[in-house]
Amino acid sequence: MTTALQPTTIAELQAMVTAARWVSVRGGGSKPALSKPPAGAVCIDLRRLSGTTARGADEFTYTACAGTPLQKVVDDLAGRAQYLPFDPLQVRCGATLGGTVAANLCGSGSYRYGGVRNFLVGVQFVDGRGRLVRCGGQASENAAGIDLPKFFVGSLGRYGILTEVSVRVFPRLPCYMTLAVAYPGLAAAQQAAFRLATEPLDLDALDLEPAEGTAFQLLVRVGGLEAGLPERMARLEAFLQGEHARLPQQLLLGHQESERWERINNLSWVPHGVPLLKVPLAPRQVVELDARIPCLARRYTAGGSVAWLALDDLKPARTVLTDMGLVGLRVLGRGGNPFVGVRRGMLLARRVKRALDPAGKFGEA
Repeated sequence: MTTALQPTTIAELQAMVTAARWVSVRGGGSKPALSKPPAGAVCIDLRRLSGTTARGADEFTYTACAGTPLQKVVDDLAGRAQYLPFDPLQVRCGATLGGTVAANLCGSGSYRYGGVRNFLVGVQFVDGRGRLVRCGGQASENAAGIDLPKFFVGSLGRYGILTEVSVRVFPRLPCYMTLAVAYPGLAAAQQAAFRLATEPLDLDALDLEPAEGTAFQLLVRVGGLEAGLPERMARLEAFLQGEHARLPQQLLLGHQESERWERINNLSWVPHGVPLLKVPLAPRQVVELDARIPCLARRYTAGGSVAWLALDDLKPARTVLTDMGLVGLRVLGRGGNPFVGVRRGMLLARRVKRALDPAGKFGEA
């Protein structure tokens, strides 16, 4: 087993990068398929580079070291009645802020406002030459030119090692309710999700998950002031019942409701030790993908814009994803090539890679 180096200062990290031929970086290790170092690489563990470093003057930006556990970030923000609108995954599993940005992993709650890319305002990182670079800022501003921090979203540490991250945060919603609606199959549930997405209902989450047999369940979450939620939920129920009379419905409230989403967020539904793929796709592709790839478990989040597939054998998935022009990211499971399927935009990625890591210390783009 590879022994990881654990820098306690940025200067130590810079020295490690300068001295190494190949470097692999990890945070909390919550995503084993992404954090296992390749043979011959020096593994650098960032968990000792942790802690809040700044709060924006407007109090709606938050800056912390990349190795800061998400649980600390969430608790910190809760004390200010704020939250991360992109709904990071695996908060209770040791995931870190930097790892979330580098892996671009968001939960069901990203449906309303968008993912990490929408909220990242600045980063600090060590590049392939060992230099400390800061780009972006600690405030929400619009600027012309290339928005370099956005390139680190989903970069898997291939451009440089994040040391600090600044994100926008929102006021925390005081109350949530979730409506679970059962459908006879995925196609019917997906059609309902299509219709809901076009209605002015301000949904916080819209997930599709398998139920008994071939049935599928639509999970619809709304959040806001407690006094206004019952009326909004009544409108939602009326809309769904008007479309499909006598559909089984269940209303989730309070602790039961929050626990349901926490289990989803922490990937508790994935069988232990089974590889998990994250596949961005168009909602119209969901039914075809589901029919063509055999899975041990699966769910579709963000109204069907992201598929999460737990499967023993990656070969059928590789064939199907390539055929459909999609790419999957291996989040859980053994190490190796994290991508399955067809990657796009590689020309630009390689140009950024040559500028930030010309010697290729952090692996291929």
